[in-house]
Amino acid sequence: MTINDVSLTHHDGTEATAMLQELCDAYADAYGVEPGGAKTAAFRRRAEKQFTRPGFALVTARDAGQLVGFVFGYTLPAGDTHWWGGVQPEPTADFLQETGSRTWVLSEIEVRRAWQGRGTGRALHDAVLGARSEERTTLATGPDAAAQPVYESWGWRRVGRIPGDEGDYYSAYDLFVLELPVSR
Repeated sequence: MTINDVSLTHHDGTEATAMLQELCDAYADAYGVEPGGAKTAAFRRRAEKQFTRPGFALVTARDAGQLVGFVFGYTLPAGDTHWWGGVQPEPTADFLQETGSRTWVLSEIEVRRAWQGRGTGRALHDAVLGARSEERTTLATGPDAAAQPVYESWGWRRVGRIPGDEGDYYSAYDLFVLELPVSR
């Protein structure tokens, strides 16, 4: 699929593993950090764990062969409520229930700086979520993340805040939910 002269391609975990260094380079560029620095190393560790999770999916965006952006995530397993652990305000028990096909975690959505503001992020977002069969999707951002208003404009709603774990980039994270399927 091609949107705004950017080619979008779906990948599985095996293909993602083969592209890990390329994903790390695009991630570093998106944040304006060194490819071998601490932030990129933390991304690499997170990504490697996620490539083998149930429901993992990756969509890449390329312009003239160069990786300019990507989005990936995975499905929360049945009975696993760790994602929602400590969320405040505390939601209902029904909200927390995971069936193994209810919630897809949008873990990463990154676009190289030179391609930001051109619709590439939205195209990636819509491509990955348009292929999902889960009831809803969720994501976590830092409390002051500049992307929060963007997510809200795309239909996401903030459902609460969770404390970060030791070694996390933020001490707390805001959780957002979007009902699927996505309509524009």
